[in-house]
Amino acid sequence: MTWGLKIFNGILLLLFCSWMSAQDVVVTSFAFTPSRGQNRWHLSTPTQIHVHQRAANDDVYNKHHHQHVEMDRRSALWQGAFGVASLATATGLSFPQTAWAVSPTTSSTWILENNIVMPVLALNTVGLTADETERAITLAVQNGMTHVDFHPGKERDGVAQYLAHNTATARDQLFLNTKVRKAPPGISAADAAARTRAQIADDLQALNVDHVDMLMLRDSPDCDVIQAQWKVMEEALTAGQTRSVGVINFCEKALTCLLETAKVKPALNYYMLHVGMGKDAHGLRTFCDAQGIRTFAYGAVGEPGPNVELLNSPVVMKIAKAHKKSPEQVALRWVLQNGAAASVRPTLEFGLGTGACRRDGSCEQGLVSRARSLDWSLSPQEMQTLDALTSPDDNPTLFSSAGCPGAFVMPK
Repeated sequence: MTWGLKIFNGILLLLFCSWMSAQDVVVTSFAFTPSRGQNRWHLSTPTQIHVHQRAANDDVYNKHHHQHVEMDRRSALWQGAFGVASLATATGLSFPQTAWAVSPTTSSTWILENNIVMPVLALNTVGLTADETERAITLAVQNGMTHVDFHPGKERDGVAQYLAHNTATARDQLFLNTKVRKAPPGISAADAAARTRAQIADDLQALNVDHVDMLMLRDSPDCDVIQAQWKVMEEALTAGQTRSVGVINFCEKALTCLLETAKVKPALNYYMLHVGMGKDAHGLRTFCDAQGIRTFAYGAVGEPGPNVELLNSPVVMKIAKAHKKSPEQVALRWVLQNGAAASVRPTLEFGLGTGACRRDGSCEQGLVSRARSLDWSLSPQEMQTLDALTSPDDNPTLFSSAGCPGAFVMPK
């Protein structure tokens, strides 16, 4: 192939991607394999170009996080520039025989220990009824959100309803993430361990599954209780009752206690993180990172209810306007783009222990909005601006036990 033809091929590919951007086409799974021996480029096998034309109403199409990589329209032109890579075949460089896949602005999954694939965007069902939980899961899955973060009780029953009302493959499509109830004050370590063991068995029976994908432990002011419960969590992991284990609202003191006797480190720490707190969450994230513990964030728009100051922040609103997004979308995007996973409520209609997923379209609209959080990005300058905000501030482990500083006190 002559130099002129190689240049021509690269330009054609660039123009093709530019045309797709102009047509408002989303590309998923875009890859090429350089064939050095044949001195040409060809589509990799089995990867093909998959193109989905967005509907006029811009509904989000279904997508599978484990198989497809979505590019939003604003980045399609930039990513089309990869077409000029065909020019490199003229330089004599050696290329590996692997597909070059275009990476999204934020990965849609994490790979945990033992190659467990965890979607980074989770549906938070807290405060929903069983029927609302089932409805929320249905809408979330339709929009590509397969990670379900739920509590034992009515939310768990809603998950069970969803599994019972769908096909046998429904379980395999979901990443089920649930929580061990907080140990009562004054309980002995032995009794706390027994309660934990019994709850795990009860939850699996109620869900009619043999395992969940993540089991998270709440903290306790009693170090012996934490260590005894974590031992049961490790037993559940070994027994295949859960595929991974994590913790909830663990401050440095609680984590230090757990790590003294743990054989398995928590895969993640689930705590509050939002714009105004700083991306390091008052040092908790640095502490967790040093231990290889990832950050799974709730409260991107505040807790125990929507944070009015955050959502009305002139800085957040200005950035939202520039991207034609809502303030809550900017707040969520900031969390994800800072490398944390995020658990999101379906709508802004929530409070302490309450939530809603109504049939009036608001729940669907909210989940569509949240599902799009992986489709766009904030600029480095915008990230720096949001990182620097010091208000509204919050305690990342607000809902911890009294063993951690600044724990939330339930109103009487």
